[in-house]
Amino acid sequence: MPVHNQVKIVTTHILQEMKNNNEKISMLTAYDFSMASIVDQSGMDIILVGDSASNVMAGHETTLPITLDQMIYHAASVIRAVKRSLVVVDLPFGTYQGNSKEALRSSIRIMKESEAHAVKLEGGKEIIESVDRILSAGIPVMGHLGLTPQSIYKFGTYTVRAKEEEAKRLIDDAHLLQESGVFALILEKIPAHLAEQVAKELTIPVIGIGA
Repeated sequence: MPVHNQVKIVTTHILQEMKNNNEKISMLTAYDFSMASIVDQSGMDIILVGDSASNVMAGHETTLPITLDQMIYHAASVIRAVKRSLVVVDLPFGTYQGNSKEALRSSIRIMKESEAHAVKLEGGKEIIESVDRILSAGIPVMGHLGLTPQSIYKFGTYTVRAKEEEAKRLIDDAHLLQESGVFALILEKIPAHLAEQVAKELTIPVIGIGA
């Protein structure tokens, strides 16, 4: 019987078992109690409390304006509805870039105040110090490569990332994140053949967003 059908509560260990068993892993985003309840009852494996709440819930143009306090509010609302899914929360812009101590403080606040199960960070080599420090506190981390919306003003577009010259760096970053100890990796809006290559090379779960 598939691992997915046997579990009552999804954990990072269960996700790894699903990867090892070559099972598909499902993930959807939710920002509030009502939607999270529907998504959880549908049998979803992971619920992401995304910083896209900045766009979807607050009407901002980008994900950048949302604050840590607002992310904790949304995450706590989602957690109160969830009985099965693993809940992962985005660390918002400005709470981890360039300051690993701030990254740890932000992650601890999310875990304590929302009771979420894991955090997610965008980036590779440039944020690895923050990843390492968060993991050292026993907090599970999900990585995120490809299109990273918090860097929208750097790229200037939401089009497909990792074409040619960026592909090697993405592969290197993916391996670096795996070696650091992240439990899973998100690949957003990259070419399908590249996503397939990364998924085959890594031993941790890899989840695509438009990839």
